[in-house]
Amino acid sequence: MDQGAKEAATPEVPTAAGRVADRLAEAVEEIAGISDYRNAYKKQFCNLSRRINLLAPMFEELKESKDPISKPAVGALEKLSRALDSAKDLLRLGSEGSKIFLVLERDRIMEMFQVVTFQLQQALDKIPFDEIDISDEVKEQVELVHSQFKRAKERIDGTDTELHTDLSSIYSMSADAKVDSTVLQSLAEKLQLMTISDLKQESIALHEMVVSSSGDPGKVIEKMVMLLKKIKDFVQTQQPEMGTPTNPRVLPSHGTTKTPIIPDDFRCPISLELMGDPVIVSTGQTYERGYIKKWLEAGHNTCPKTQQKLSSTSLTPNHVLRSLIMRWCEEHGIEPPKRPAQTGKPPSGCSASEHAKVVDLLHKLSSQNLEDQRSAAGELRLLAKRNADNRVCIAEAGAIPLLVSLLVTHDIRTQEHAVTALLNLSIFEENKGKIIVSGAVPGIVHVLKWGSMEARENAAATLFSLSVVDRNKVIIGESGAIPPLVLLLSEGSQRGKKDAATALFNLCIYQGNKGKAIRAGVIQTLMGLLTDPEASMMDEALAIMAILSSHPEGKAAITAAEALPVLIKVIRSGSPRNKENAAAVLVHLCNGERQQQHLAELQEQGMMEPLFVMVESGTDRGKRKAAQLLERMNRFLDQQKEAHGRAKAQIQAPIQGLVDESRDTTTSASTDT
Repeated sequence: MDQGAKEAATPEVPTAAGRVADRLAEAVEEIAGISDYRNAYKKQFCNLSRRINLLAPMFEELKESKDPISKPAVGALEKLSRALDSAKDLLRLGSEGSKIFLVLERDRIMEMFQVVTFQLQQALDKIPFDEIDISDEVKEQVELVHSQFKRAKERIDGTDTELHTDLSSIYSMSADAKVDSTVLQSLAEKLQLMTISDLKQESIALHEMVVSSSGDPGKVIEKMVMLLKKIKDFVQTQQPEMGTPTNPRVLPSHGTTKTPIIPDDFRCPISLELMGDPVIVSTGQTYERGYIKKWLEAGHNTCPKTQQKLSSTSLTPNHVLRSLIMRWCEEHGIEPPKRPAQTGKPPSGCSASEHAKVVDLLHKLSSQNLEDQRSAAGELRLLAKRNADNRVCIAEAGAIPLLVSLLVTHDIRTQEHAVTALLNLSIFEENKGKIIVSGAVPGIVHVLKWGSMEARENAAATLFSLSVVDRNKVIIGESGAIPPLVLLLSEGSQRGKKDAATALFNLCIYQGNKGKAIRAGVIQTLMGLLTDPEASMMDEALAIMAILSSHPEGKAAITAAEALPVLIKVIRSGSPRNKENAAAVLVHLCNGERQQQHLAELQEQGMMEPLFVMVESGTDRGKRKAAQLLERMNRFLDQQKEAHGRAKAQIQAPIQGLVDESRDTTTSASTDT
């Protein structure tokens, strides 16, 4: 290997700034993974987690930035990293800690909230935002979070105070003292210790406290364990059928009858038994159909595991999990649990006749007859377009995986129906997750690349609909969807261009997708749309360019495309919204490597006056961008004047020297005479 190849193979050593940006991004990712705050402080924990997650775009942009970060800025980010570590510990306590402990130690927990909030506020105070390379949009978002931390004054609601009083009262009793059943019922409900799974988790949390105390629990933890036992005894008395999970029957295998341990994910959270008919509720949790139906029929409108209010009582079969359970049973020689016979009752919001029609269409969709598939996909497309109830009914019946399988069909019309049906189904929020989980994105990208124009249009619209969910932006970006979207933006029909533009705009909100779009040649395509005499895509093109101009590669590509004259023209005569986006692009260009060149050109074009008009009468964001440009132009003029003054002084100095020398010579000659 030659020396050049060796150098190319040498990994780049991360800088101190790069390392701290990586740590910050990892910390936020870990915090985003902490959830299930099922205790008296759910609101406080969720607010803290939400605010921290809003800082993620700043760390992503810092990771991608090639600009150096000053030592003070690195120091401030290090301080923020330590504050995030403290927040992470507190959030983990809220997710995994003992619920009883969290309520009894109310004052201590609230003090921890105040300390963490103060640390985060102080750390953000110290960050010199003008010295780090982040976009204006992200900067505004971080400033909003900063102000929220300043105002944050967490407090306990009255219900929590009542819970604390009741719990403290029982905590103070002796172990053999009797407790009023109504009080125990209230505590079990408020602490959300209503199932064996909940009680087991609480027991584990208390056990961890014993372990962390070096095996000496002390009276405090012992009394908490006693309190938990009282609640557990009460719950099992009230719900004896939830007392002991039944073991699955093991089939004879080489003379052994040892029962394997059932994975927790395969157990119903209510019964703790192996699930035979797993179904998903609106919160995303999975239960055995029979047990969750009993729960709902008893009048409950909350998820047993999370205690979140159910947005609907519909139950969606979890086919993937059932398949995994069947495979696990086969591998371990266990007789799989039998699925209860279906009554054929239609899902909620769907009449019996509609449900029967959907089931019939799914049978056709599953057939090998091309005509049946085409007609069934077309009818499902129309049904899904009609109303929300149909979208729920079709998804619950299991249509999504079947439609996904048809995305790669060679029949053009069937493919169009399938992708459009998925588009219509995705309008219902809960269906977005089902479509992603079914593995639809690669198929949608296939249609986007090779389908008819109508199919490509609807594929782009489907990606836009799915990308409304932030985590889906990453999945779609990594699927290779961006280059074919750029191609559709360039060569598609008018509707196709609109669909591609909205999808690209939404996807590029995520910093990691911006570079992909720029490398796919989107800037050249946008320039073509901006210079199109019909100007039919002007609004969309400027909005996308504005969001990409914050990226280092975006600035370089926009400069290379000689976009400045077009942007100047928009500032002079465009609509208020287009002026705003054009100004946003110029702000980023005038903050890059070639800012002097851009500022000089703006000055030559006499942009002071149009920008002053924008400051007076533009949109709110437009006013801010225009003011930033004027400030930079004024600073540039001052620097030019200073430079001109220095140059003039340097030219005049030798001339003055010659004059002085001549005067001295004349004076000397007069004296000699």
